[in-house]
Amino acid sequence: MIRYDLHCEAGHGFESWFRSSGDYDLQRKKKLVECPVCGSLEVEKKIMAPRLNRTDKGARAKPSEDKAPVAMMSPQEAEFRQKLRELRDHVTKNAEHVGEKFPEMARRMHNEEIERRSIYGEASPDEVRALLDDEVDIHPLPILPDDRN
Repeated sequence: MIRYDLHCEAGHGFESWFRSSGDYDLQRKKKLVECPVCGSLEVEKKIMAPRLNRTDKGARAKPSEDKAPVAMMSPQEAEFRQKLRELRDHVTKNAEHVGEKFPEMARRMHNEEIERRSIYGEASPDEVRALLDDEVDIHPLPILPDDRN
């Protein structure tokens, strides 16, 4: 896995993880990489300093098993996370959860086989790619790190 610092044409900075640099290039080409702030698809990698492994491993403090990793957030990042949480809560409260039927139902709505309505559910990466390739209008629900704890 590789972490890239990214920025959009409007100057918004964010980061994302990719399996490889080729995976980033492929996702960008397929318009799967977008700015989480403004939705721009014009996203570029920022210049990054390489991470160097220390040679003085003995001088490092040993991680405690009873401590969790922590980070400081800027006020802007905290506000952005709150807005993402509000967006997720709005969708889950006002849309129908269709579970694993999401790809099928989204495609049927796109093809006007059934009435359009707000739905959410689960889809594999391959199913998402297929829907996007067919120009089905879908968007991922934001998942924040604390949602996984």
